[in-house]
Amino acid sequence: MAIVLHSFWELAQLPLYDLSNDPDRARIVAYLLHCVLGDVLIATVLFVLTSMVLRSLDWPLANPWRGGSLVISLGLAYTAFSEWYNVYETKAWSYAPPMPLIGGIGLTPMLQWIVVPALMIMTIRRMR
Repeated sequence: MAIVLHSFWELAQLPLYDLSNDPDRARIVAYLLHCVLGDVLIATVLFVLTSMVLRSLDWPLANPWRGGSLVISLGLAYTAFSEWYNVYETKAWSYAPPMPLIGGIGLTPMLQWIVVPALMIMTIRRMR
């Protein structure tokens, strides 16, 4: 489920990054794949860390508010650092002019770690 949600999000926010203008479509696809797999890895690590803190693998059902708050907080902290580091320090990517910024950090990657975890928790709860 994480791979689907993060894939949609990455595709939707692509125009907000300068890479979207790259004529090398293979490079764009590789970038998207890298980002989606990174998002899934981050989501997995956050799920495991939250499970360890709450001492339950079933936290999305048993304790969704507490677990969700932890996942979202950690996801936002990591994303803020990663965006800052990759945009301003290593210059691995850059924002296109339409990207809304908060303190110099892209708004959509920050929103991703609020919206996607919440959708994942809601989906898990509905499936059960």
